[in-house]
Amino acid sequence: MIPKEPTYRDRLQPWHLIRHLPNCQRLTVARFARRRDAESYLNALRRLMPAVPHTIVFVAVSVLDENSVPISMELAIEV
Repeated sequence: MIPKEPTYRDRLQPWHLIRHLPNCQRLTVARFARRRDAESYLNALRRLMPAVPHTIVFVAVSVLDENSVPISMELAIEV
């Protein structure tokens, strides 16, 4: 994946809800500003699609200065 400059929206919505796909791939289903919103959406998805695995991930994007490469850290949260 090609690293990209984080946008303002990326910094506003650090909570991602991802769906696990075959071959260690993933799909971002939704992005949220608050963890509680992500948990509520995850609960609704689990009721609608109980066999499909989803995970809440916190994506912290930090930029040191304008010439540095963005560092992306992901933390999986099991609920």
